[in-house]
Amino acid sequence: MTMLEGIRIIDLTTVIFGPYATQMLADLGAEVIKVEAPGLGDISRYLGNGIPDPTMGSVHLTVNRGKRSIALDLKKAEDAAVLRDLIATADVFFHNVRGKAIARLGFDYDGCKAIKPDIIYVHGTGFGQDGPYADLQAYDDVIQAATGTTSLLPRVDGDPRPRYLPSLIADKVAGQYGAQAILAALIHKLRTGEGQAVEVAMFECFTSFMMVEHLRDDTLDPPIGPAGYPRQLDPTRQPFPTKDGYVAIVPYTPDSTARLLALFGSAPLLGTPAFEAAKAKGEHMQLVYTEIAHQTPAKTTDEWLALFAENDIPAMAVRDLQDIREDPHLAETGFFRHRTHPDVGSFYEMQPPVKYGAAPPRDIGFAPRIDGDGTAIRAEVAARQNQ
Repeated sequence: MTMLEGIRIIDLTTVIFGPYATQMLADLGAEVIKVEAPGLGDISRYLGNGIPDPTMGSVHLTVNRGKRSIALDLKKAEDAAVLRDLIATADVFFHNVRGKAIARLGFDYDGCKAIKPDIIYVHGTGFGQDGPYADLQAYDDVIQAATGTTSLLPRVDGDPRPRYLPSLIADKVAGQYGAQAILAALIHKLRTGEGQAVEVAMFECFTSFMMVEHLRDDTLDPPIGPAGYPRQLDPTRQPFPTKDGYVAIVPYTPDSTARLLALFGSAPLLGTPAFEAAKAKGEHMQLVYTEIAHQTPAKTTDEWLALFAENDIPAMAVRDLQDIREDPHLAETGFFRHRTHPDVGSFYEMQPPVKYGAAPPRDIGFAPRIDGDGTAIRAEVAARQNQ
């Protein structure tokens, strides 16, 4: 038995935020029925180059794995009726259509609650629906800008141009919150029998995520300093050069800092007036990082890593993104599994990163073609109506 066996989720979300949330739940065994527009389907299908079938892109293979697909044009009465019949059998209905548009289609919370009184109705929005940004469109770049995330790199390197972090990080973080919200609502329903409306707003989710550390001294009223976590924004806190590459070193505690500097023969730094003065202002780590960067070019990365491991210093080689699939640890744990998709061919599938003692590993279902399960799902709906 899987962790979420018997849970049915109707997924009307697109791109990354919603599909990533439901992918995690499908990995846990929930039945996720992906509702797509006929023809092109979800745009996430087209994220990834070089695949013979452009509707089966590499991101789609991940965020929509283990789901079933049905294509429905919700402006057509017969297709809207199919969705209503599916909602009547579901535990969760999740969409990221803007509020006014979904209401026009008849699938707002009140409309869905009339179909299934205990439905968990999850609305993935760009911005909280009780604020002035409620009707604005939201994409990852927009949310990074709105949350101040684009101001972080300028604080580190002195280049004043705002810049995005090169990742769909806001979408993925909101997806994590979305999966968490669905699980919490399911527990509430198991305890009380009640469904509910749940709003998951990207802006609020990502603000919460980023400001855990970066609200910092602006937390108090009155503030005792500006927002921004100094340790993360220290320009000297970067990967350190070695004879043949770079290495990440984390002297996180006073003890590990002392041991690290002792390995370098730099222990006297800790007793200098300059260090004491910097420490009094909370700026002493800049001196430590500068000294580390001065010492690390003397050995190769592997030589340093062996020495650090012997002395319990947290460190890791800096690797290129292209090399991650060949990481020896991930190879040993089977994180990247080679599989053969019936439509796409050979590909590598990331395994769920969390392991559960009560749920042994299992084969994850493949990502579907557009409407790949439409005929079967429609037949199931018809069969229920005839019972």
